[in-house]
Amino acid sequence: MKFRTLGRHTREGGKSVWRNGWMTVSAVGAVTTTLLLVGVFLALMLNLNEIAGNIEDDVEVKVLVELTADEEQVSALENELESIPEVGDLSYSSKEEELDELIDSLGDQGKAFELFEQSNPLNDAFIIEPNDPVEALAIADQAESMDQVEEVDFGEEIVQRLFQFNEYARYIGLGLIVGLVFTAIFLISNTIKITIIARKKEIGIMKLVGATNAFIRWPFFVEGLLLGVLGSIIPIAAVLSGYYYLYYNLQDRIQFDFIQLLPFYPFAFQLAGLILAIGAFIGVWGSVMSVRKFLRV
Repeated sequence: MKFRTLGRHTREGGKSVWRNGWMTVSAVGAVTTTLLLVGVFLALMLNLNEIAGNIEDDVEVKVLVELTADEEQVSALENELESIPEVGDLSYSSKEEELDELIDSLGDQGKAFELFEQSNPLNDAFIIEPNDPVEALAIADQAESMDQVEEVDFGEEIVQRLFQFNEYARYIGLGLIVGLVFTAIFLISNTIKITIIARKKEIGIMKLVGATNAFIRWPFFVEGLLLGVLGSIIPIAAVLSGYYYLYYNLQDRIQFDFIQLLPFYPFAFQLAGLILAIGAFIGVWGSVMSVRKFLRV
């Protein structure tokens, strides 16, 4: 396509947006409302994924060694655990280290456990980090059947609930976003449909003088693109402003290490790009649907 022709299509699409007045305002308003909700859901979903990822990265399997096991048996158990394909990283924690960790985790109350330093009742342990967090259950099942293993702990119930929650949250969030996007496409499609009906006689004349369907369609595509882009400006500003406030006012108050919001930069640029891309897609696809169905010339 020649640059001059592209310029002509852009001017015609821009004029059509201006000429339609209140219909343009209505379409842009609908897209703005939709993208505002989409932007909020996107920010929420992406941060939930980040938090879920942080929690999943902390999933580990602790294999407690029987108190009666000697060094040779412990070494044999270590070799067996290392042979499990799903094991990513394996580390050994002596019962002295386990006691020190317990005392540190309890703070001032942990001092009471210092009495056990002379007669330590805890077990030596192997700490396993899975290649994939969802493989923790498979690792635990294999470890439980090995000799010299007293107990395997990885918080099975909590881990399973976490994975289920993550899966449901992703599906529900994606479903809501898709539903909102299709609603906006429908609204833009109706706006462009009215434009086509109003210009039907003009389009007929253009066909009579040899204009191709592609030449006629392009201005409508540009119009849909402009409607989508215009409708994304306010949502980008609103969502990023809200996220900026939450990030810099709530981040320091969060007491759990695994709950970390995505850094404002570069997340702001990524989110703005996503909203803008979705807005452009909504506009162009709404135009495509409308033109394909109603441009009968």
